[in-house]
Amino acid sequence: MTTMHMISVEEALDRILAIVPLLAPVDVPILEALGQVTAEDVVSPLDIPPLDNTAMDGYAVRAADTTGASDASPAQLRVIGELAAGYLFDGSVQPGTAVRIMTGAPMPPGADAVVPFEETDEPSGRNFGSFAKSRDIVGVLKPADPGANIRYAAEDVRKGQPIIPQGAALHPAQIGVLASLGMATVRVHRRPVVAILSTGDEVVEPGVPLRPGQIYDSNAYGVSAMVRANGGIPRRLGIAKDTVEALTARLRDGLDADMLVTSAGVSRGDYDVVKDVLAKEGEVDFWTVRMRPGKPLAFGAFPSGDRRVPHIGLPGNPVSSMVSFELFGRPAIFKMLGRSDWQRPTVRAIADEAIANADGRRVYARAILTQRNGAWHAALTGPQGSGILTSMAQANALAVVPEHVAVINPGDEVDCLLLDD
Repeated sequence: MTTMHMISVEEALDRILAIVPLLAPVDVPILEALGQVTAEDVVSPLDIPPLDNTAMDGYAVRAADTTGASDASPAQLRVIGELAAGYLFDGSVQPGTAVRIMTGAPMPPGADAVVPFEETDEPSGRNFGSFAKSRDIVGVLKPADPGANIRYAAEDVRKGQPIIPQGAALHPAQIGVLASLGMATVRVHRRPVVAILSTGDEVVEPGVPLRPGQIYDSNAYGVSAMVRANGGIPRRLGIAKDTVEALTARLRDGLDADMLVTSAGVSRGDYDVVKDVLAKEGEVDFWTVRMRPGKPLAFGAFPSGDRRVPHIGLPGNPVSSMVSFELFGRPAIFKMLGRSDWQRPTVRAIADEAIANADGRRVYARAILTQRNGAWHAALTGPQGSGILTSMAQANALAVVPEHVAVINPGDEVDCLLLDD
């Protein structure tokens, strides 16, 4: 159903998320999966640690052989070998013997404790492998309890144990866990490809000399960066002129993407052709949202074979474009990735200056949050015109003024949406 009147931010987001699909699973190298979501439970193929091993440098001993040991009366044990991590001991620890062992090495058969170097009479500075093992004697200065300084097999992970559940986002720690399991790849929901098209006869690519009346295409680059920062793959389609024919041709180039994003051409001007093309080539769900900046926001879908490609038509003003994509494009990407944690944290802050709401729309004011005397304070980044992109670059939050509030006065509390991760 097409909606021509202004709808709330919540209704707009609900409608977008209702159409945006969860993407298919793929197997990817684990390091490339950072920020993606597991498409199935990750089950351990092995025990971690695989064998009992030492947690310290020292001597693997039989705890019973150290009973009563003290500085005045050390327990004298014959050292029968050395063992480094990555190797197995050929033999076993018999009564009255010990094996010099380095952190991570598997416990030799017969040993049930590890005595750290500092609890023996070993001189400091003696290097591993630098003495005659078969004739060496070590004096143990403290009794060891059975199990002392041993990391037991499978104490971290058991073979067959579910480690990472389906639907979990993969952060650096999870990537490390996957590597510890010996997994080179992981099954995740694939990253969405977002096709991004700018419109306007006045818009040109950065790097090209400007002629009078022209502006550089900041929207495509700002939105592309937001797509990438939130886990998607941006694909810029370039700049379309303000004609139905030019826009239609460029949009058709993006119909193999998972989502289409355009900027400009969605307000009520005679040259705003995005709505016309969307209505002709696809379907329009809504095109105005009760918010500032970002009131003109078109949403719909284009048919492509047996798929419907969601389309978000962003406003042309650069701040409106970025704020709108933050509120609607970012959650859409997260849904396609299988992530449900798209909500930004919100804090209550004390307004350092007035924030006006002139016409009953929800205001998202660019703000700088700081902490003073144990409280958050919100200061505006400067003039709030929707063409002042530097105000967005300085902001670390959006101060939210509800529809029914005419003004936030200095000293009032205001909810602030954090933009920094």
